Amino acid sequence: MTMSTVAMATIPRRRRRRRAPGLVTASVVFLVVIVLAAIFAPLIAPMNPNTTDILNASSGPSAEHWLGADTTGRDTLSRLLYGARLSLLAPLAVVILTTIVGAIVGLAAARSGGAVDLILSRAMDIVFAFPSLLLGLLAVAIFGPGLTAPIIALAIGYIPFLGRIVRTATQQEQARPYIGSHTVMGFSSWWITVRHILPNIVPLLLAQATLAFGYAMLDIAALSYLGLGVQPPAADWGSMIAQSQSAVMQGQLWGMFWPSLAVILTVLSVNVVGEYLTDRTSPHGRSVR
Repeated sequence: MTMSTVAMATIPRRRRRRRAPGLVTASVVFLVVIVLAAIFAPLIAPMNPNTTDILNASSGPSAEHWLGADTTGRDTLSRLLYGARLSLLAPLAVVILTTIVGAIVGLAAARSGGAVDLILSRAMDIVFAFPSLLLGLLAVAIFGPGLTAPIIALAIGYIPFLGRIVRTATQQEQARPYIGSHTVMGFSSWWITVRHILPNIVPLLLAQATLAFGYAMLDIAALSYLGLGVQPPAADWGSMIAQSQSAVMQGQLWGMFWPSLAVILTVLSVNVVGEYLTDRTSPHGRSVR
């Protein structure tokens, strides 16, 4: 444990919460900038991301290539902007699928109870035993490289994390007196679930989904780095890192530096926002992992 970790552990929780909004605000601003850059990439990218320039291959920052060029002379800034699209959309798709299915499974397990709860809980335990990245690799091995199969496989791997949290939150919510009063009044179980329980756990669900986004981004980047995700000539940050390996061996670090920095800062910002939302919505600050 580092000194900074010890110091943070000894800071009273109220003091840490007072300091958090500044970091959270900076993270939100960074994420907004990244999203806007991805949306408007065709307008702000200085060059076509797939145009090669052999004379400037693996070059550093210059007036022509502000962030340098990769091993085939393609403009790093342009590929970084275009790569942000797939780097953000793929984990977003994972999170959307995970959140929808995880919420349904968790609600069904908690509200049904008995055999249904037992079966769904054991099914989540089985899926939980398989690392999400391993499921992504298996999907690629079966269906071939690309993003569709890994997105579905990763979503399946993340369902137990969201499902367990939704199940626990639902059990706590349905133990409240107002649920019993609505039941006595004759309202159906699923009407109570949709009308009252689900809205009350949505903030916690969104907080956990935010954290899941960071993990999904790392897994997608890892698959692209291995050449199993985004396929050339399309760019995402993971594939950009992989394509810069040969230049790194020659001491030219710019090609790997920028996409690596983009992944690190984006995941860090997402985690900061997710932890903050979790802290605000859950008394125990539980996270998806």
